[in-house]
Amino acid sequence: MAGMADTFAKALQQTEESRDPDPLLRLFADDADLRNLAITESGQDGARRFWETYLAQFEHIRSEFSHMIESDGQAVLVWTSEGALKDGQPIRYRGVSILDLDGDKVRRFETVYDSAAFVRPESTAAAGG
Repeated sequence: MAGMADTFAKALQQTEESRDPDPLLRLFADDADLRNLAITESGQDGARRFWETYLAQFEHIRSEFSHMIESDGQAVLVWTSEGALKDGQPIRYRGVSILDLDGDKVRRFETVYDSAAFVRPESTAAAGG
């Protein structure tokens, strides 16, 4: 039987491909807390907003996982995501997600990522160069 880390990773990839958050939402407890550097949400409605906000940033995105560790009701996933922002700009960034688990449900999800990847450098023309 696959662990929750693997189940979560596959559900995220399915959500990214289909742009439908439902595969992920099924994994969250009714009172789950979700957070990243910019957003804090809770409950099923909050989980839907969290993942819809995530997807809305991208024209397309795909996460690949280099490490998945699961033990004693927690899971850690180390990932790299690559794709394009809504304006077509390519993006590649890395991060870590931590899941607190209650059986087969995610009770708490927190992700930390390289937010600098979302900041565009000033163009040389705008900088006077």
